[in-house]
Amino acid sequence: MTPSEAVLTAPPAVPAGAAVAALPPGPRLPPLLQTAGFVLGGRRWLEFCRRRYGPAVFMRTVFDDGFVMVFDPGLVRELFQGPHLQLNAGEANALLAPLLGARSVLVLDGAEHLAHRRLMLPPFHGRRLEGYEDTIAQATDAEIDRWPVQSPFRLLSTLQSVTLTVVIRAVFGTLDTATETALRDRIRAMIDPVTQPRGMLSLFLAPRLGIDRGRRRFLAAQAELDELVSAEIARRREPGFASTDDVLSGLVAARDGDGHGLSDEEIRDELVTLLVAGHETTATALAWTFDLVLRRPDVLTRIRAREAGYLDAVIKEALRCRTVIPGVGRVVRGAPFALGPWRIPEGVEINPSIRVIHERRDLYPHPRRFLPERHLGPDAPDTYTWLPFGGGTRRCLGASFAQMEMRVIIERVLERCELTPIARRPDRPVFRAITLAPKHGVRVIQRQAPRPRAPR
Repeated sequence: MTPSEAVLTAPPAVPAGAAVAALPPGPRLPPLLQTAGFVLGGRRWLEFCRRRYGPAVFMRTVFDDGFVMVFDPGLVRELFQGPHLQLNAGEANALLAPLLGARSVLVLDGAEHLAHRRLMLPPFHGRRLEGYEDTIAQATDAEIDRWPVQSPFRLLSTLQSVTLTVVIRAVFGTLDTATETALRDRIRAMIDPVTQPRGMLSLFLAPRLGIDRGRRRFLAAQAELDELVSAEIARRREPGFASTDDVLSGLVAARDGDGHGLSDEEIRDELVTLLVAGHETTATALAWTFDLVLRRPDVLTRIRAREAGYLDAVIKEALRCRTVIPGVGRVVRGAPFALGPWRIPEGVEINPSIRVIHERRDLYPHPRRFLPERHLGPDAPDTYTWLPFGGGTRRCLGASFAQMEMRVIIERVLERCELTPIARRPDRPVFRAITLAPKHGVRVIQRQAPRPRAPR
């Protein structure tokens, strides 16, 4: 069965006259033991539950009252095509609010979410993307020129530097060097503690237990970043400011149908969302891609030959093999939601498991193998089997920008550099906040000085 055929497979049918179950089956283990399954078993625990209980599984942990994990593309399609006013992704993302702000597009729902999304989408789509390519190439070149020769370094941290530079320049336009440097330093100071193992837990859950030291450091760093961001917002609101073609100027000038603009708080939260989410996830995806590509001379040859469509296939396969965001969520509100043969009660969260779907053998034969060819030709995976950016009305608004950025950075690095992985095997994934990142940051060595910059 091809991935496309699998998507079209109907979810389990309800026999005529049969009672409709509210929830799918699931393990009867106590929540504590199920929590241990997630922590210790990870993907293997989820795959066991899928095989044991079916395409959707009701589960409980010590942190919740129960949720539904979805492992089937047909059910994912039903969820992503469901009414957005009934399925609250923002509520499912509530843990991100202390980091991004309560008015972030990622934690809003309903009409507010759609309104903010419409304002933020244009800079990251269409012909506007082409305008960022030179910025990305310049940031990549500057970072390459700092890489050591004959000395190991970690790709993840240096790629974070590149993607952070890119998103700052996309969001704020041209800034003086001191302001840009301060922004970079304060963003990393705020998110570095969060992206450490158990960082989100220690910062946002531990205070309930009276452990508040890490949170105080986070709040201090957040306040310093807010000071800079607020100053830039105020500068753009000054009479006579010459509007520029950047995201911040666009948000300041934006008006809805009634002529109302965004408040300073709303703009601040959306800017922080772009600055944090817009560089951390892309840098992680790039590190994983290089970890896979640098071990495959055949793939390197085809990329460097500029074979049409091949680099895009490489990026898609890397995003499948090394899923950065392993799952997404929707909380049911208003009325029960029909999902296959079940009616999910109000208040229950539904979580498509992106990582498990990406590793299903019936959808992706030899799922552990890195095979870019999967994404070429008529049987390439489609919207409900390839899910690195989520889907539906909540699909990542920066998806096109991220893929373009990855393409430019990969091309530039491979044009100028000869990198060799240090470890014999690919890096292991570990959780960094909500992302699955390479445990050792993908350690490489540059055997010779990079080739001179070539004009684009």
